[in-house]
Amino acid sequence: VLGACHPGPPVRSASCHHRHGPGTLSGLLSQPCRAVYIFAKKNSIPFQLRTVELLKGQHYTDSFAEVNPLRKVPALKDGDFTLAESVAILLYLSRKYKTPDHWYPQDLQAQARVDEYLSWQHTALRSCCTRAIWQKMMFPVFLGQPVPPETLANTLAELDRCLQLLEDKFLRDQAFLTGPQISVADLVAITELMHVSAMK
Repeated sequence: VLGACHPGPPVRSASCHHRHGPGTLSGLLSQPCRAVYIFAKKNSIPFQLRTVELLKGQHYTDSFAEVNPLRKVPALKDGDFTLAESVAILLYLSRKYKTPDHWYPQDLQAQARVDEYLSWQHTALRSCCTRAIWQKMMFPVFLGQPVPPETLANTLAELDRCLQLLEDKFLRDQAFLTGPQISVADLVAITELMHVSAMK
């Protein structure tokens, strides 16, 4: 469930494995891809995985666009049905395979708490983390393009504010973000925070 695995011409340099089931094209450099991958593995969801080499631009190929015209990973193909966006894929798999309730609760208010975090994540934590990773690591280390110190300092300060909000609003004194047990919200969050940890 990462990228998109499907019958037909293979994506160049891609690898496919795991039991038959929904296919995904993915690049495990991508935090959303890792969240979907971990969720599928943890819940014993059968899937085929085809890796997409993001640094080589394989998500811009025509064969990838057949699965996801948005040209982003992850993408899922289940028979003739295709789906983009990691949160949509997570919820689709949760419903289709009837995963344990704690991942995406049926209780209206408990589910709303998970939805609240997932809605916040993309425009807040993910956005802050992505800017910080690119400015601190990707531009200077991989592309040889140093970022002005003031720009980087402002970005890291914004990331700190975002992390504080994550703790104050969502985590508080709980073991998990939205309730007493792990949910897809925690999975989406931790794959983002792993990159923050790697920057230190």
